[in-house]
Amino acid sequence: MRAAANRSAARALARLRSPWQRPARRPDRPNCLLGRRVVMAELGLNEHHQNEAINYMRFARFKRGLCLKTVDSCFQDLKDSRLVEETFTVDEVADMLDGLQTIVHSEVESELINTTYTNVLLLRQLFSQAEKWYLKLQTDISELENRELLEQVAEFEKSEFTSSNKKPSADLIKPKLAPINEGGSELLNKTVACLQEENEKLKTRLKTIETQATAALDEKSRLEKSLKDLQMIQGDQKTGVNKDIGELENEVAALKCQFEKTLNDSTANQKFLEENLVTTKHDLLKVQDQLSTAEKELEKKFQQTAAYRNLKEILTKKNEQIKDLRRRLSKYEPED
Repeated sequence: MRAAANRSAARALARLRSPWQRPARRPDRPNCLLGRRVVMAELGLNEHHQNEAINYMRFARFKRGLCLKTVDSCFQDLKDSRLVEETFTVDEVADMLDGLQTIVHSEVESELINTTYTNVLLLRQLFSQAEKWYLKLQTDISELENRELLEQVAEFEKSEFTSSNKKPSADLIKPKLAPINEGGSELLNKTVACLQEENEKLKTRLKTIETQATAALDEKSRLEKSLKDLQMIQGDQKTGVNKDIGELENEVAALKCQFEKTLNDSTANQKFLEENLVTTKHDLLKVQDQLSTAEKELEKKFQQTAAYRNLKEILTKKNEQIKDLRRRLSKYEPED
């Protein structure tokens, strides 16, 4: 009856074993037992990351050994405390197995929960290092059940911890993951430095363009002021001509008054005064025509002067430069 109880307990333990406690199935490939270098190439890891994987597997083996020892102690306690008689009834055997199942279930569940939390902390370390370099890591949960990869990991563990029987070196045991100092970080640093250099060049170019635009605006203001001065001079000249015309008109009015007065005083001189009046009118028209002609010639001569043409050409060129600078500035200004 004792042997039957032991066999029942062994079968219960076998059912309670988790998949990670069961031995991995040997692959059918004849070259699966390869050296450390080949396994590293199959896993796709460099030497530093392989050492980190070995450290974690060593930690997992230690925790797994503790769990198995705990399960073994549960069975040993059952043997020492309950298997003291020669024969047992079916109810007694069922009661012992139920109690053993409860204890083993509690131990295995606790270990599985702890393993899950441990894996989450490990992922947290990796993700924290990635976030320092503004990287976003992705995981493929389906690959965790890839049988071929699991067999490769089993062979890797066997070659590292079973066949070679090597003791861990100081390089393999580290209290925490080292920061990323090569690979993607180097490329990221180069990219950031290149972007910063390009940004500085753009800033310098923008300052140069702003300086040129400011100088062009100042030149435009100066030319506009010069043009206004010329217009004021031309306006003063027109005012002088208008003044002369006004004086002539006043003189004509005075002559007319004098003529009327003379006509009232003496009718004898009427014909003479009429002729004088006609002559004066003709003279007035002639003078007005001369003044108009002189004004047009003055304006024409002013427009033909080299200073006027130069100012007009300079103003036209500056306006074109300002338009070109505004188009160039619009390319570097952010759109609203």
